Amino acid sequence: MRKQRGFSVIELLLVVAIILIIAAIALPNLLRARIAANEASAASGARTMMIAQMQYQTSYSSVGYAPSLAALGGTSCATPTANAACLIDNSIASATILSAAKDGYLYGASGNASGFSVGNYPASLGSTGNNSFCAFEDGVLRTDATGANNSSSCQSLGVPQVLTH
Repeated sequence: MRKQRGFSVIELLLVVAIILIIAAIALPNLLRARIAANEASAASGARTMMIAQMQYQTSYSSVGYAPSLAALGGTSCATPTANAACLIDNSIASATILSAAKDGYLYGASGNASGFSVGNYPASLGSTGNNSFCAFEDGVLRTDATGANNSSSCQSLGVPQVLTH
């Protein structure tokens, strides 16, 4: 009788078990890295919206600050207007609903003649991010560790943040 060459079932099960153990160790680190990247992008996005609000107020001083995220964005930027100033990327301007979330975050902005409030929060708390970010006319970027954008740390006195979970 000839001896067959190959792997036994036990050897194959051992290899599969080792692969599963390695995956179980690596997966949480990968998820944490993804959340960290999403949060870095969200902080940068909030900073971008804050700067855009200040530029908007300078460009359209008769209006004041942009009343909405759509006013900061725009699709046809040949001639920017107060309703579509083209100061932020369209991926941020359209990230107001779950299906259009940018890097796992939803964005919002509000403003009037005397102040503004901009911010974002994770679309899925604990999965796409843990912190929310916001700013208003004092120019300080704030972090809310609860992930909600409606706490006292993310409120402008004149223009309340409109984002809620």
